[in-house]
Amino acid sequence: MTKRKKQKEALIVRFFKGIYHKIDKILITPISRTIFIISDKLKNNSNRIEKILNRPHILLYLSLIFAIGMFFLVDKQVINLVQNEAEIIANQPVNVLYNKEAYVVEGLVDNVDIILTGNKSAIYLAKQLKDHEVVLDLSDYEPSDTPYRVKLSYNQSVDSINYKLDPTYVTVTIKKKVSEKSSISYQLLNEEKLNEKLSVGNIELSKSEVVVKGSKDNLDRIAAVKALIDVSNKDYNEAGTFETDNIPLAAYDSNGDLIKEVEMVPSTVSATVKLDTYKATVPLKVFTSGNLVTGKAIEAITINGQENFTVDIYGEKSVIDNIGYVPITIDVDGLGNNNNSKSFNIPVQKPNGVRYVSEKNIKINVSFADEKQKTLNVSVISSKNLNSNLQVNLAEQNSIAVQVKGVESIINNITEENISTYVDLSGYSVGDYEVDLKIDNDDPRVSYIVTSKVKIKITEKQ
Repeated sequence: MTKRKKQKEALIVRFFKGIYHKIDKILITPISRTIFIISDKLKNNSNRIEKILNRPHILLYLSLIFAIGMFFLVDKQVINLVQNEAEIIANQPVNVLYNKEAYVVEGLVDNVDIILTGNKSAIYLAKQLKDHEVVLDLSDYEPSDTPYRVKLSYNQSVDSINYKLDPTYVTVTIKKKVSEKSSISYQLLNEEKLNEKLSVGNIELSKSEVVVKGSKDNLDRIAAVKALIDVSNKDYNEAGTFETDNIPLAAYDSNGDLIKEVEMVPSTVSATVKLDTYKATVPLKVFTSGNLVTGKAIEAITINGQENFTVDIYGEKSVIDNIGYVPITIDVDGLGNNNNSKSFNIPVQKPNGVRYVSEKNIKINVSFADEKQKTLNVSVISSKNLNSNLQVNLAEQNSIAVQVKGVESIINNITEENISTYVDLSGYSVGDYEVDLKIDNDDPRVSYIVTSKVKIKITEKQ
C-alpha cells in the first residue's frame, strides 16, 4: 500500500469518526435523555425499561444503529448536512512537461486558480489531501511559429466535486533552443548602502564570457550580460580585497530591460572586489544669489568662524581628483539695509560623484559695508570655445574699461593682473564681430561691470 493511499484512508476514517461523534452529540444523547424522562413518567413500565437501558451495551448498539443510518442518508444525499459550496485554491504552480534541453516555450503561466464546487465535506476532504497538481503537457508538440492553444489538466483527488481552472487554456509558442557565447560585464547593486567612505576600486570577474541559451529571437535581443554584484554585502565594511561567489547573471536588451526568457551557463560567476577609501581636502566656496540693497557690498564671509574653511570629500579617485571645491550658495537678496551682518545655517550638498563630505551642516556669517567702485583698464583678453580649425585676432584697441565694485578695503587690492577676462566664441565662424567681454569671478565680495564690447576677427588657420 502506497503512502499516499494510506494517507487517504486515514483521512476517510477521521472523517467518519467526526460524523459519528457529531451524531452522538446531536442525536443519540438527546434521545437517551428523552427515553429516561419518558421511563420516569411511565411508572408502571419503568422497571422493564430501566432493565433494558441498564444493560451494558444497549446504548452503544443504539448509537451505532443511528450513526450507520445517518451515514447512508447523507451518502445517498437523502439528507444534506450542508448546501453545495464553492472554494478557490489560489496560485497553484503549473507543472510543464516538455523537452527543456531542446525547446523554449513562450507564453507559459506560472500559477493558476482552482475553483472547487460541491459538498462542503467533500471540498474539505479534497483540501486535506493537498493533491492539487496542475499539468501542462507539451510532450507531443513540435516547434512551430504558429502558437498552440493547450488545455491545462488537474489531478482530481475527490470524484464527488467539480473543478474549474482559471485560466483553463494557455496559448504557447514552442521554439528550438539555440546557444551562443556572450561577453559579460558587471553592474553594482545597492551602491548607496555601501559605507560612504568606501568606493569600488576594481572588480575582476572569474569569467569573461558565458554561454547563453534560448530562442534565436531572444538571443538577438541581448545587448549586455551582466554580473549583478550587491555591494550591500555585510562583508564589505572596510577597505580591502574580497572574494565573492555565486554572483547571479542577467541579460538585458538595448533599452535596459531584463530578458527573462534566456538562461546562462554557468548561471553564476565569482568576482574579486577591491574596495578603496580615497579622500581629498578641498575648500568650501560661497556663491550668492540675489542683489544687496543699493550702495552696500559684502565685507567679509566666514564659515564656522573661519575665512578659509576646508572639508574632506570621499569617493572614487578619478572623480575626487577633478573636484577643486565644494560650492555653497546663499540668498542675499535685499540684505544690507538695516543689518550689518547675517548668519545662515546651510546643509552641505555632496557634489556629483562624491560619496561622503566630512561636514553635514555649516554656519556662514556675512557682514556688509558701504560699496565703493573704481575703474581698471584691461588689455589681456583670452578666448574660449573657438573651433580648432579657426583662429581669432583682436582688432586694434588699447584696452577695455572694467568697473570694479565692492568694499573699499577689498577693491583697493585688485589690479588689472587680478582680473581674468575672456571672450566666449562657441558657435562663431569666419568673420568680424563685436562680442561681450566676460570675467571669471569667484569672489562674492566683488562685482565687475563691462559696458564696451570687444572687436574680434576670426579666420581659418593657415
